[in-house]
Amino acid sequence: MPSLLAGTLEDLPPGRMMEIALEDSRILVCNTGGGLYAMDGTCPHRGAPLAAGALHGHIVVCPFHGWEFDCVTGVCDTGAGIVQRRYGVRLEGGEILVDTEPRA
Repeated sequence: MPSLLAGTLEDLPPGRMMEIALEDSRILVCNTGGGLYAMDGTCPHRGAPLAAGALHGHIVVCPFHGWEFDCVTGVCDTGAGIVQRRYGVRLEGGEILVDTEPRA
């Protein structure tokens, strides 16, 4: 599967997030300290860039209205059945590579 270079582990220390662009989309890459995860980087509620929010463990908090997303599962806490698309992430030689196609 094609992949996109997000950066290096030095660029994304544990407890941090970064946004990368894929065509017209934002992808959020998170380093939880226990793993690297990627999901859609735009909140479906008001279009906020999730990278401008906060990361607490594996929970991403939207900067606009506080919606919470689990970066491991993509599930939103609203109970409305909202699930962000997730992308595969792998580490090769210190470089963080993100799949360009979402997981099924």
